[in-house]
Amino acid sequence: MAIEGKETPRERYRAQLRTEIKERAWEQIAAAGAPGLSLNAIAKHLGMSGPALYRYFASRDELITELIRDAYRSLADTLRATAASGADLAGLGHALRAWALDDPQRYFLIYGTPVPGYHAPDDITMIASEIMDTLLDAAEPAAGPVAATGEETPLDSHLAEHRQWAGDHPAPPAALRRALHFWTRLHGILSLELAGHFAGMGFDPAELYENELRHLKAVRCR
Repeated sequence: MAIEGKETPRERYRAQLRTEIKERAWEQIAAAGAPGLSLNAIAKHLGMSGPALYRYFASRDELITELIRDAYRSLADTLRATAASGADLAGLGHALRAWALDDPQRYFLIYGTPVPGYHAPDDITMIASEIMDTLLDAAEPAAGPVAATGEETPLDSHLAEHRQWAGDHPAPPAALRRALHFWTRLHGILSLELAGHFAGMGFDPAELYENELRHLKAVRCR
């Protein structure tokens, strides 16, 4: 029996092999995308039989779930640590871009084209909600106008009645709008940049991203 708090050699071997399987999976995703993920090909690369590999991941979807869970957990932890350091929304934006550029395939797995036929379990949705909670916390400055006009926007009114995506977070509609603009507009730039759509256009995507952050920071909530 294993001593509490210590892994047995078998447990260490299993954890190491699961890590190697995930590393090979990321290589496949980089080469052919998540739909092309093949457990049999991974097994062959590792010198294993297909049935042997299935002792570590019972299906392709289970492996994809593990990769998605790792990706969401990494981003959630990154943004939470950034917020804990005192960063504002702009600081979270810089952390988001650095995280995305560090591993574009990881970014596209969770924010790119959905994998056909795959449905994420509820615990992954919960991790994704942690990310949004961090943004909503940062979207509630102590003071400042709602917008340039100082008036409630039509989107504020809409979000007051359609806030399921924010879960139980108590943020007011203006903060919901600010966080939503932050999330959608920055992901728009990141997705285009990482897919190479700015290549050959002659400008630095980092400057475009920084300019977007300045615009977003200028729009305050109540």
